[in-house]
Amino acid sequence: MTLADDAITWFDKNARDLPWRQPDTTAWGVLVSEVMLQQTPVVRVEPAWRSWMTRWPTPADLAADPPSEAIRMWGRLGYPRRAMRLHACAVAMVERHDGQVPSDLDQLLALPGVGTYTGRAVATFAYGQRHPVVDTNVRRVVSRAVEGKPDAGPTTTAADLVAMAELLPDEPARAARASIAFMELGALVCVARSPHCPECPFEAVCAWRRNGSPALEGPSRKPQRYAGTDRQVRGLLLEVLRHATGPVPRQRLDGVWNDDVQRARALAGLVEDGLVEPLGEDVFVLAGDGPRVPPQAL
Repeated sequence: MTLADDAITWFDKNARDLPWRQPDTTAWGVLVSEVMLQQTPVVRVEPAWRSWMTRWPTPADLAADPPSEAIRMWGRLGYPRRAMRLHACAVAMVERHDGQVPSDLDQLLALPGVGTYTGRAVATFAYGQRHPVVDTNVRRVVSRAVEGKPDAGPTTTAADLVAMAELLPDEPARAARASIAFMELGALVCVARSPHCPECPFEAVCAWRRNGSPALEGPSRKPQRYAGTDRQVRGLLLEVLRHATGPVPRQRLDGVWNDDVQRARALAGLVEDGLVEPLGEDVFVLAGDGPRVPPQAL
């Protein structure tokens, strides 16, 4: 038995019943889930994913709406640029792939905002291909079980992809199953703090356990603070714009935060990121809600 075999056996018994893992989930549904799950817990993503897929079951459905609607539907998931990226992906798929999510990895990676992880995740989980899919959870499992280290580095490297690829079975469908199994292990059992080692299928062979479960050297990574940050102010500004029925004057936005400098910086950042459009100097709308320029005027 290999680590992959053990992981698959564990996964078959313990996997969470998530909607984007159902057999009838489309590649678009997988892509939406992967983008939403970046830096957002499953409990918050699941209802948002269901609402999104009900409204926009295909890329063409989303592409037909302005990006402002994607930002509104994103709600309070956080990091709303992800909504813009999904909209840009949908438009690109309509233009390049007849409204379909491509199965070719290079074509996936060429889509707006699709990086190393997301492209491989869609190719693997939606199309059953054999690719190393490496996120924080997977890197932690491999680091502990194979390398005997308490954790991996902060970012995915080429070496991480190689290490994961070496653990995958040769048969593509089984390799895809192993990929999601390693990820689930990292999310539920081999967690960053207080891992549940007695529940882990790797407990008897885990190099980290054999080494005495050494603690991470150096300072631990602290959760990112939210209260009082520009992220919080950006969220408050977007909340006003999402619920507005027309252009919003600056005076109304001024009421969401007392610190004039921080509020102005947050608003400027939203404009720079393309989430908000200024209409003149002191009026704002969500991206895509501004007046349309007729083609003959271009």
